[in-house]
Amino acid sequence: MRMAALTVLLCLCGVSQAAQMPVAALPGGMLVYKHVQSIRERKFSDIVEQKTDFSCGAAALATVLRQAYWLDVDEDHIIKGMLVNADQNLVRTQGFSMLDMKHYVESIGMRARGYKIPPEKLGSVSIPVVVLMDIRGYKHFVVLQRADKDWVYIGDPVLGHKRYAHDDFVKGWNGIVFAIVGPGYDKANVLLDPPAPLTAKNKLDEFSPVRDAELMDFGFIQSDFF
Repeated sequence: MRMAALTVLLCLCGVSQAAQMPVAALPGGMLVYKHVQSIRERKFSDIVEQKTDFSCGAAALATVLRQAYWLDVDEDHIIKGMLVNADQNLVRTQGFSMLDMKHYVESIGMRARGYKIPPEKLGSVSIPVVVLMDIRGYKHFVVLQRADKDWVYIGDPVLGHKRYAHDDFVKGWNGIVFAIVGPGYDKANVLLDPPAPLTAKNKLDEFSPVRDAELMDFGFIQSDFF
């Protein structure tokens, strides 16, 4: 019995990507197959992973456009789009800016809004937004998925899904949220309901789709919902 349990454990430890795992089912020892997701896949579920040193802004923007608007874009596509109007020498040394992202969003017929908000209002942000963090002196764009009085849930293009204590997030955040606005927004998009941390004992509170009136606070107009 111990040897069988050890064998199963070793198999699970070796899984590096999603797979069908055979599991013995009683009675009779019949095998059934259960879908298994690796820890890495779970961390990056629904998040576009950053591939270059300067592309965190492109990956964060791609995450929002793919998941909240169902647009078929990826990091490379957005990099090329932003380079059309960006200072390429500046991008190579400092990466893309929010202005570069704004120009790209407007070039595809959508709108971009930047809002300066106090830390105590983070919980009122009802759509996924891009934010800039200073992590040990490194400027890094991530997706703010949702926040409450205790925690801020982040989609990080390098680290995947992260959860910061509210005060810790505020220490590294520049106070601005960058909202992408336009038609086709999915009010029940998956970014608003990030996965619970692997060590969490309790599930996240249920997150309900926001009302149109709340979305208008972020620059949406009535015609965006038709």
